Amino acid sequence: MDNVKEKIEEVVGKLKADAGLMENFKKDPVKTVESLLGVDLPDDILKKVADGVKAKVSLDKLGDAAGGLKDKLKNLF
Repeated sequence: MDNVKEKIEEVVGKLKADAGLMENFKKDPVKTVESLLGVDLPDDILKKVADGVKAKVSLDKLGDAAGGLKDKLKNLF
């Protein structure tokens, strides 16, 4: 796997586009990442990628919430 960051972005994009995949990821992140990448990797590497995906999804949600808050505050003033 050449670029882990690219793979994390790829998986996050697929998860965001498909609510069913996101539910599968929440239930079994390692297995879902493995199926989305389409490669057989050692579990410790898949876990690291899954952890990276979780972090990225959380950051994106935080960013979306902050953006929404910013818009609401802007409308107040």
